[in-house]
Amino acid sequence: MRLLLILLLTLAPFQARAQAQPLTVFAAASLTDAMQDIVRLWVAAGHPAPRLSFASSSTLVRQIQEGAPANVFASADEKWMDVLATANLIAVGTRRDILGNDLVLIVPADRPMHATIAPGFDLSALLGADGRLAVGDPAHVPAGIYAEQALRALGLWNTAAPHLAAAADVRSALLLVERGEAPAGIVYATDAAASKAVMVAGVFPAASYDPVTYPFAIPKAGDTPEARAFLAFLSSAAARDVWIQHGFKVK
Repeated sequence: MRLLLILLLTLAPFQARAQAQPLTVFAAASLTDAMQDIVRLWVAAGHPAPRLSFASSSTLVRQIQEGAPANVFASADEKWMDVLATANLIAVGTRRDILGNDLVLIVPADRPMHATIAPGFDLSALLGADGRLAVGDPAHVPAGIYAEQALRALGLWNTAAPHLAAAADVRSALLLVERGEAPAGIVYATDAAASKAVMVAGVFPAASYDPVTYPFAIPKAGDTPEARAFLAFLSSAAARDVWIQHGFKVK
């Protein structure tokens, strides 16, 4: 009996630390600013601060597939969430579409211009002979995939393709334009709104690319009551206000 009591007393601090273990949240790079603001509200409500990991949705999916611990995953498109669902890596019943976004053309703020983006848009004149068009890598980054869809639909892909500066995620594409390393880029409207160093030159027609949808879910390996509470919080009235403030379309 005495030995059992000693064992229980020894294990108690470890159990307490396990229960207090903060959440790990994997989120698409375009969610960075809004997610950080929502986490501040979560912490103010008395919860431990989650660990946040921002990257391209494709990168985060690969990490989850390889066993990286994540309690909540927020993707920038349905495709990459489908990959996890097909592999049976998503907790049943937790997937939900929370947000939407728009695709825009940006230029450095100190070189302002405005354009109507439609078939026949003179992209060559904007980029010049050697200018690069900053985009998320169309091979795997959702923002880049949407960008390719739009450019193809408008008949601009053959002009754009030789000029692409394919970035690891949408925030990296934004950074190239912020630094003046690319005269133009294609990002989400929310990314453009988050930067004072760029301006929106034009908005891509909604019909030229698939609707930008952000599905959120809980990876099966990270399914805990706290994870489910945080996922619910991301759809709460308080979170909704933050999403809207950052320019997202709330579903």
